[in-house]
Amino acid sequence: MSETENQNFGNHKQFVPVYHYFLLFLAFATMIGSFVNLIGAIKHSEGIYSASLIACLSVFCMFAFFYMRLFALKAQDRAIRVEENFRHYLLTGKPFDARIHLRQIIALRFAPDEEMPALAARAVAENMKAGDIKRAIKNWKGDYHRA
Repeated sequence: MSETENQNFGNHKQFVPVYHYFLLFLAFATMIGSFVNLIGAIKHSEGIYSASLIACLSVFCMFAFFYMRLFALKAQDRAIRVEENFRHYLLTGKPFDARIHLRQIIALRFAPDEEMPALAARAVAENMKAGDIKRAIKNWKGDYHRA
């Protein structure tokens, strides 16, 4: 999504079709194929070593596929926590309440400056879920830089 498109609750999730659909399907199909190949090699008692290596590599690729995305998201979550805590500090003169959760902070990044402090206090007081926080935002502030 480009910054020229208006981001809102309904379209803020970002999917990269090549990554989220094609590569996931390809990795999963490769893993299944490698295990079919391994079973065939075991039945025929030949090529077991090569088939085992291919199966191990396919499992490795599946784990790498998921952990690469997870690690990138964790790094972004840390950056969002610091950025939003600083923004809250600039707006209120104090950091976030210690009881606020990371998922709540991540949801608050879509709230404009006028809404954020009150919504942050409400999120803690009512133990709001991230989706509820996003739905409570009146004037959505897009985040166009998250991968």
